[in-house]
Amino acid sequence: MSTIQQTFKRLANEGRKALIPFITAGDPAPEMTLPLMQALVAGGADIIELGVPFSDPMADGPTIQRASERALAAGMSTRKVLDIVRAFRATGDATPIVLMGYANPIEAMGAEAFARAAADAGVDGVLVVDYPPEECIAFAQTCRAAGLDPVFLLAPTSTEQRFADVAAVGSGYIYYVSLKGVTGSASLDLDEVARRIPVIREKVGMPVGVGFGIRDAATAASIATLADAVVIGSRIIEEIEQSSREEAPAKVTTFLRSIRTAIDNAGER
Repeated sequence: MSTIQQTFKRLANEGRKALIPFITAGDPAPEMTLPLMQALVAGGADIIELGVPFSDPMADGPTIQRASERALAAGMSTRKVLDIVRAFRATGDATPIVLMGYANPIEAMGAEAFARAAADAGVDGVLVVDYPPEECIAFAQTCRAAGLDPVFLLAPTSTEQRFADVAAVGSGYIYYVSLKGVTGSASLDLDEVARRIPVIREKVGMPVGVGFGIRDAATAASIATLADAVVIGSRIIEEIEQSSREEAPAKVTTFLRSIRTAIDNAGER
């Protein structure tokens, strides 16, 4: 059983839902990423999604696009992201880390070299936005052979065939994109999420995390009553943008604790 699977099993036994925050590695500066990751843990993160900055992040809204631009301008690369993960593990923290990004940097390294390097650094899973499951069976096998969970996206428009494709190659959890749009959008349809989550669980047989459009404690609590995990990214990056570098970690911890509390309280209803 992978570290991510163990995390979801433990949380299920405790009657709790996972909190999965996202930040972009290297934003606002490479030396800030490690303290920000530690701030996420202090705020109650169960799994961290760490964005690998990319020049054309097609699924991301303006906030995360700006984060990628800042990180790339500061010289971030895939290998430097892995160096940060390695430094995080050197502190003794075992919080699972999922790298979230795009195919081009992986293709540039080569899938096997990337998977080995990621696993060696202490990465637990990989979510590649533009790797459709039906076209990356070999990549998923390479990830699992290295001890990484290949995590996939499903959306409101996903078909029964896509459910089957994801079930065949994915592991760890499913990231359900809660709306038709990009990250940071505000048009989340809770009724639609409520209809889709039971179907996804039945068809795919993995925990389901919901992201895109979750910006506050109330929405996070509502999602926590429906899904196995709450994923939140753009709103955290906004906290970073609006804070000085000295203040950012504490501000991120405070914000995430409010989300953690809301999620935990939702489970007690």
